[in-house]
Amino acid sequence: MQIFYTPEIAVNLELPEEEAGHCIRVLRLTEGDEILLTDGKGFFFKAAISRAHPKHCEVNILEQWEQPALWNFNLHIAVAPTKNMDRMEWFAEKATEIGINAITCLNCRFSERKEIKPARLEKILVSAMKQSQKATLPELNGMTDFRTFVSLPFAGRKFIAHCEEGVKPLLKQTYHPGENALVLIGPEGDFSPEEIALALKCGFEPISLGESRLRTETAALVACHTIHVLNQ
Repeated sequence: MQIFYTPEIAVNLELPEEEAGHCIRVLRLTEGDEILLTDGKGFFFKAAISRAHPKHCEVNILEQWEQPALWNFNLHIAVAPTKNMDRMEWFAEKATEIGINAITCLNCRFSERKEIKPARLEKILVSAMKQSQKATLPELNGMTDFRTFVSLPFAGRKFIAHCEEGVKPLLKQTYHPGENALVLIGPEGDFSPEEIALALKCGFEPISLGESRLRTETAALVACHTIHVLNQ
């Protein structure tokens, strides 16, 4: 059964216009048909269509349940968006499919992109959440200054993957299953030496993601996947 994203379903028994259009125009569902909804906050709802209008599709809730937690840790990836947004969108989609709690777009000294359109990324996160049968939408934070971000509190291990020489254990060697993790991934030009020094001062641990030099979006996805594999 296809999932429809209805973030306000607790207070408004109506599908958002875009979801309503897909439900009625594309899938040609009608009154009495049962559909599956999620509020993106961890809950699924089985509902029956009570008014089949392509802009105002109303429903009656038949059943509600909370999806059990799919992982027992908090995973936050903060990454400098790529110049080609297709690559950033690819990361957001795949990380959501694998499982991630939050994505922050970092504005770094060597960032190739200084602005993004959060609405576009949000749509990709919603689509990936529904496709992967999840009921929780990852938190998306728009462009955030690097210095501001690394100073924020985080209840868990904090890592920075950078390309400078030095002692950097592999992520798989230093992370322990069950720990909350925040991983910083820099732009193609890497973090600046000043940014690395500030992150270390703020409690971030330097890590390596392997011998190969990875593109930004690949490194971010490798970090996400590694954390999940270590928790299996």
